[in-house]
Amino acid sequence: MKTQKTTVGSINSDVLSFTAGRDVELDKSLITADCLGTAAHVTMLSKMKPAVLSETARKKVIRELKAIIKQAEEGKFKIRLSDQDVHLAVERTLTEKLGDLGKKIHTGRSRNDQVAVDMRLYGREEILGTLDEAVALISALLAFAKRNEKVPMVGRTHMQPGMPSSVGLWAAAHAESLLDDCVLLVNAYELNDQCPLGSAASYGVPLPIDRELVSDLLGFRCPVHTVLYAGNSRGKVESIVLCAMSQVMLSLSRFAQDLMLFTMPEFGYFTLPDELCTGSSIMPQKKNPDVIELVRARASRVKACELAVYDLIKGSPGGYNRDLQDAKEPFMEGVAMTRDCLRVLAPFVQAIQVDKKALKAGFTPDVFATDRALELVGQGMPFRDAYRHVKENLGELEKMNPAKAIAQKTHLGAPLGIDWNLLKERGRAVTGIVRDERRALNRAVERLLKV
Repeated sequence: MKTQKTTVGSINSDVLSFTAGRDVELDKSLITADCLGTAAHVTMLSKMKPAVLSETARKKVIRELKAIIKQAEEGKFKIRLSDQDVHLAVERTLTEKLGDLGKKIHTGRSRNDQVAVDMRLYGREEILGTLDEAVALISALLAFAKRNEKVPMVGRTHMQPGMPSSVGLWAAAHAESLLDDCVLLVNAYELNDQCPLGSAASYGVPLPIDRELVSDLLGFRCPVHTVLYAGNSRGKVESIVLCAMSQVMLSLSRFAQDLMLFTMPEFGYFTLPDELCTGSSIMPQKKNPDVIELVRARASRVKACELAVYDLIKGSPGGYNRDLQDAKEPFMEGVAMTRDCLRVLAPFVQAIQVDKKALKAGFTPDVFATDRALELVGQGMPFRDAYRHVKENLGELEKMNPAKAIAQKTHLGAPLGIDWNLLKERGRAVTGIVRDERRALNRAVERLLKV
């Protein structure tokens, strides 16, 4: 039976390969996070009484951690199968460079501890990036909406013509949906922004470690309070983040579906530029909106990632279980797909061509029925009488004008009552949150690594 030597003992080669799974590959995205977590941990160990590490030893470890981060940025840091993951790869490297000093860095923590903090650090950066990209798409939608504020467009219910509306209202509604999604992302960020490090194997350690110091050093809002929940929160937090991501994808999918419909020749309301579409291998004339079709598909995939993590943890007993390892891949995949979709859609919005003639041609007389009924109400007729009158006299609607119809809708949130400053300010508020958080995190890293 072939075995392989690792930091934590000799393991059957097949078992090693099976249990390591895809961590050797996935953990490349966690190298910097793991080094930051280790830097905070050894700094705390150097300040314990009695100290596990001297100040000189701490500086040596920090120096080597910065070297690992630099290697990672250059694509030169290697995680071996015998390492199993990034945590033991970093520990191995420190031990090779620093000897017995490298063997001390794991004092008072477990790999579960390290995974938990690495995923929180990773999630923190990914959520901030997602918020940035969401605001970019929101800004594009609002700019498009404002340009087309007075362009009439049939408002539909049940996919059938309903009432006079506008292109501006249509685009602004999709922007507002994403603004609400940003609220969920910020809430997910706040829940993620708690430091689990110091829980060890979820039950604490008989050493006077300072978990609040570690949390502050890493720029977290606070530590997760109970050490058992610090461990139990693994998977749960990832599920919460993916839930927020899946709501973003829900908004994007509905927007994509609208674009699919309204760019069809039968509608022709909008046209997408050739460079954002693909051709057919057999039909020379085709211009396919593959990107927005894939956005719809990936909305389902992101939700599947959320459910995959949820299903992994819903029956798990308290304390660490290896099942949690398999939450990493769907978490990373779901976040990456969401960010990809946000980035790819912004150019679509900026490049959409509006066909005003096609939009106007979509107005049949019956679209004005409700507006006419309410006009009669304004003249003193009871609504149900007005409703019946219009229903029985649809011929009266032949000469109504779409532009005049939407010009009368000026109340809050109506086609000509949209508070553009309000929507833009909500976007700016999100940008402000991201800016302030990034500044605070950069300051924390600068203090920790002295860079």
